[in-house]
Amino acid sequence: MNDATGQPDEPKQMTLVEHLDELRRRIIYALLGLAVGVVVALTMGRTVVELLRHPYARAMTAAGLEPDLAVLNHTAGFTIYLKTALMTALIISSPWVFYQLWMFVSAGLRPKERRGVLFAVPFSAFLFLAGAAFFLFVVAVPILSFLISFNRWLGLEMVITFESHITFMASMSLVFALAFQTPLAVLILGRVGIVSLKKLNYYRRHVIIAILICAALMTPPDPLSQMCLALPMWLLYELGVLLVRLLAPRARERAG
Repeated sequence: MNDATGQPDEPKQMTLVEHLDELRRRIIYALLGLAVGVVVALTMGRTVVELLRHPYARAMTAAGLEPDLAVLNHTAGFTIYLKTALMTALIISSPWVFYQLWMFVSAGLRPKERRGVLFAVPFSAFLFLAGAAFFLFVVAVPILSFLISFNRWLGLEMVITFESHITFMASMSLVFALAFQTPLAVLILGRVGIVSLKKLNYYRRHVIIAILICAALMTPPDPLSQMCLALPMWLLYELGVLLVRLLAPRARERAG
């Protein structure tokens, strides 16, 4: 709606107390959604465990080794089952959690800007799920195969515990899920006016170096893992630049 001067209505300014109350409400909603996700995940925990174990089994079988996973104490299996259920709950409830996050952010935005949030929420959730799936179904087996082959080349006998493997798979899935938020981050920076299309193109080499550094810090210290993360991040950055070109007119204007 417009005011008497024909200018768009400004969003109502929220006080600090109102902001904190809104934040508290969104956190509660997000936690309730996560709790529902935990209940669902507990019913499908064994299926998820098998899904996480499958890349390891494929890599070990291809190397001619038995795909055994050991536990070090009586409660390890139960503990890992609960951790796996929590990780699964985070993934399946991520659309709801992202929705609550963006609704908090949009509280002080204009109606037109809120419509952008409606695009950002499903896009962010899709990228999060796509990143986790990309690791599990595309790069997990090559990475594990490389690490197993390198250990064999060194003549090392591997005793892989169930806990260490699940922790590795869960942490790497999260790393890839977060890394896949790159195009949305670039688009937001372009739409709010922090960066222009010209700057995004000019600093491309700097971004590539930063991506390589991030990949080195967030993955195991082997070149294959790092490139499996760095290459998609660079492609996703280019996707973000394309989205800025298509959806951020102010960023395009400053490029001229």
